[in-house]
Amino acid sequence: MKTATYQKHVLNFKQPSGTSRGVLKSKETWFILIKDNGKHGIGECGMFKGLSIDDRPDYEEKLQWACKHINSDLKELFQALTEFPSIQFGLEMALKSLESKNQFELFPSNFTKGTDSIPINGLIWMGTEDFMRKQVKEKIESGFKCIKMKIGAINFKSEVEILKSIRKEFSSNDIELRVDANGAFSTSEALEKLKTLSDFDIHSIEQPIKQGQINEIAKLCDITPLPIALDEELIGVFSKERKEALLETIKPQFVILKPTLIGGFQGSDDWIDIAESNQIGWWITSALESNVGLNAIAQYTYTKNNVLPQGLGTGSLFTNNFESPLQVKNGTLKYKSNNSWNFNL
Repeated sequence: MKTATYQKHVLNFKQPSGTSRGVLKSKETWFILIKDNGKHGIGECGMFKGLSIDDRPDYEEKLQWACKHINSDLKELFQALTEFPSIQFGLEMALKSLESKNQFELFPSNFTKGTDSIPINGLIWMGTEDFMRKQVKEKIESGFKCIKMKIGAINFKSEVEILKSIRKEFSSNDIELRVDANGAFSTSEALEKLKTLSDFDIHSIEQPIKQGQINEIAKLCDITPLPIALDEELIGVFSKERKEALLETIKPQFVILKPTLIGGFQGSDDWIDIAESNQIGWWITSALESNVGLNAIAQYTYTKNNVLPQGLGTGSLFTNNFESPLQVKNGTLKYKSNNSWNFNL
């Protein structure tokens, strides 16, 4: 008989991190711990306040319920948690951890052996123009070949100037530039702003307008001068039929998968299958989980053999993260298999 418990943990940012939704100073996360026959499994439910579809008053109650029903039929259990994708993912992770020889090695591969790495983008947080320029300089100096800049919080003209200064020094062969608007543009100004951004050989823009405006984003994807990647738009779309209808209607150039927000490995697999059958590119991104969640996402991502830089560089953001073998080096995420975990709640 399995037993399951959960525990909350508050991650503290080393420095306040700016997005178009405001400045983040801390982030709550929850861990599911499963025991069975002397073995332990660990999973992280990294519900993201203000973004996750399961940011609801009954979240903890549902977490308690999931732990209580850990010995139920798993298909039925996951079905009952459809509207709580982060709990689905935490459970999926914990069960995989329980089955594994090493509770933190969920997908053994050349990545977990430490012989291969995952290319990742360097994330530029919003802030003053000076602060953003400083981050760009640091990322380039530390070996990143792909930079993702969050835009939409400071003056658009200043953001354009930063992009212009990067392109003056580095061509798109040297540095791939991605921008993430987090839905900051209004529908009336979006196309003009995309035209301005397209001068800088931008790889893609994430979610230029707020999610839920299906006709508007579909029109934009049809006439855009630079590739559009859907991110928030995927949140809260549960059935396979609705996922197919969404991508067939909007026809984006890319989708970005955050397993915590879309139902874990299974939810990501569904989106990947649909995207690929519609010739839509994709990549995977963490959503400010601790190293426990990031580790599971990175190992899963490696098995997908996607050559694009992934969004997995968030492990060093917190003062009280857990020591792990994950290491960012020269714009890649590596697994130093001789480094051990220190998971203490």
